[in-house]
Amino acid sequence: MAFTPDQLETTKQRFQNAGQEHVFKFFDELDLHEQEALFDQLNAIDVERLNIIYEKAVQGAEAAGTIASLEPLGSAMESMLNASPEKIREWETLGYGAIAHGQVAVILMAGGQGTRLGSSAPKGCYNINLPSEKPLFQLQAERILRAQEIARQYRKPGHSDSCVIPWYIMTSGPTHGPTYEFFKANNFFGLKEENVTFFEQGTLPCLTMEGKIILEDKGRVAIAPDGNGGIYAAVQNKGVIASLKQRGILYTHCYCVDNCLARVADPAFIGYSISKGTDCGVKVVRKEQPEEPVGVVSIKNGNYGVVEYSEITKELTERRNEDGSLTFGAANIANHFFSTAFLERVPSFAAELEYHIAKKKIKYVDLTTGEQISPKSNSGMKLECFVFDVFPYAHAFSALEVDRKEDFSPLKNAPGTGVDCPETSRRDIVAQHVRFIEAAGGKVVGPHSDNFELLQFEVSPWVSYAGEGLADIVRGKTITAPAVIETREDLIRFTQ
Repeated sequence: MAFTPDQLETTKQRFQNAGQEHVFKFFDELDLHEQEALFDQLNAIDVERLNIIYEKAVQGAEAAGTIASLEPLGSAMESMLNASPEKIREWETLGYGAIAHGQVAVILMAGGQGTRLGSSAPKGCYNINLPSEKPLFQLQAERILRAQEIARQYRKPGHSDSCVIPWYIMTSGPTHGPTYEFFKANNFFGLKEENVTFFEQGTLPCLTMEGKIILEDKGRVAIAPDGNGGIYAAVQNKGVIASLKQRGILYTHCYCVDNCLARVADPAFIGYSISKGTDCGVKVVRKEQPEEPVGVVSIKNGNYGVVEYSEITKELTERRNEDGSLTFGAANIANHFFSTAFLERVPSFAAELEYHIAKKKIKYVDLTTGEQISPKSNSGMKLECFVFDVFPYAHAFSALEVDRKEDFSPLKNAPGTGVDCPETSRRDIVAQHVRFIEAAGGKVVGPHSDNFELLQFEVSPWVSYAGEGLADIVRGKTITAPAVIETREDLIRFTQ
């Protein structure tokens, strides 16, 4: 955008007053197009707020690990692992009822790229080598389709509007365009385009360790996404809150794209949260071992929050309850329930939210020579807000413990790593689908039936969301792999 001399002077003065005037160091060397691009970028930065965020982040880093008191969640948490079938059915009925009445939406945090996986594409596009070769986005879309179909049974026939779970997908700068194009090329995986909304999370300038804005090159500031906690500002600034209210949405389920087992719009979790009057809730799984490096949802210094593995003493990490379970064992899996009223309330306390420092290797321009440097060690910081930073501000917080093997298998690491990698994601989905058949009274046989990393067997979420709708066909019968079951017709055909 073209700018006037007065506009340029005003912006320069604003950055000078904030001690960040060095961003104009090479301005006069740029051509007009480059000057306009840098001016637009700088004009969009709230530099005074940035300085405040930096100071708070530094103070927070210095105070990290200072825990006056730490308590387990206690009555704020219930568990799917020991809840009765009747109680679980009650939660599911409440959840499906809310979906049926158009009160539930899903927010997906999908800003990450598959860099560690050897791909520059959005992580949701990644193919974990399932027999069907479906990417993560498709698995999640089909779970929404199935949840919508089941929920229709919770309303009388003939209702004028169809059962819809709107899907709001938070992207980042590098993934926004490719994500939309991927959905469009795949016909939105059977969902209606008007019910899938893409919005970008915010960004913040990268800073030196002294809090100075980093110039990536002479005409551009280095920026980075503001962390998954940036979702709260993004839903406000990108019109998502307005859309939720316009649609009459009361509750949202929010999760990360890299969890291949995520039960999207999970009716049991939604129903549980509604039954507790929750405005901000979280799913957790049991820590497998005391030394597992995960954050733990707990009561930290009198407030609900997540205490990082590095903050807990060895004694607290290893403390156990009478039944042998870890006292501090509620592992955070970034899977959340929010009321729309809570999301709408976040701006009232947003200024109090913590920002966290992530030290990184960031390209920068040497302000003396003008040369771009690609550092071999950490040269600066990215400032991030985490999605769980809002927990202390909940009026009614609750947690639901779920079974790890049914709900959580993250995709974090490169192929062949052996932990949280494509092979373990594939294994965990195939194993779950075999359990669905076995729980329904059937059996899966064939080559590699005892090795889920190789077994060629899969049940589309469109056929069964969580094991339902199978028993009448598979009970007492056998399915022989290879078998990819995409429809109920396939289920009948493969069952003998």
